[in-house]
Amino acid sequence: MNLPTWITFSRLLGVPFLLHFLHNPTVTYRWICLGIFLVVASTDWLDGYLARKLNQVTDLGKFLDPLVDKLLIFAPLLAFI
Repeated sequence: MNLPTWITFSRLLGVPFLLHFLHNPTVTYRWICLGIFLVVASTDWLDGYLARKLNQVTDLGKFLDPLVDKLLIFAPLLAFI
């Protein structure tokens, strides 16, 4: 696994923390969730940029990146429902 794939995998690990803090929505936890979401969303750009810049586009990365993007959006939406 290369660096962009590791960054994508680390974004996947951020989703459970986001869901944990959304389970009990206090004011502090909402700010923590916003911070987690912003960090994870900004690394989406970073891993794509590095994969193209370093010419490290892989089939695993092509599979994981859209999957993690969907989980990052759908998991909080389901938590709100």
